[in-house]
Amino acid sequence: MKKTFELTHPKVKLERRVDAVKHEVKKYLKRERNKKLPAGADFWDFDCQFGNTKEEAEPVQLSEINKRIDQTQVEGLTSFYIEIEAKEGIRTFTPRDEEESDFED
Repeated sequence: MKKTFELTHPKVKLERRVDAVKHEVKKYLKRERNKKLPAGADFWDFDCQFGNTKEEAEPVQLSEINKRIDQTQVEGLTSFYIEIEAKEGIRTFTPRDEEESDFED
């Protein structure tokens, strides 16, 4: 998803427009997560960028998207750019040290 969202609308209030944008992002993420995983992948991961324009977009975590959308409402911006690209994710396991185990001999 690479899209510039306009927050101004002649008939829709700003709060409803922001909710609609959040819903569209959530719907896109659900659709991407429901796709079949490629061989060797454990989950879908996402590369996200957010900014006032495409040129100003900077990488952000997926969990920060809603906070950034709310921030545009506080700042009074009329539009913003969001980019979310799905990629395959592979889980990495960190081995536990034997010294840190909770078991006592």
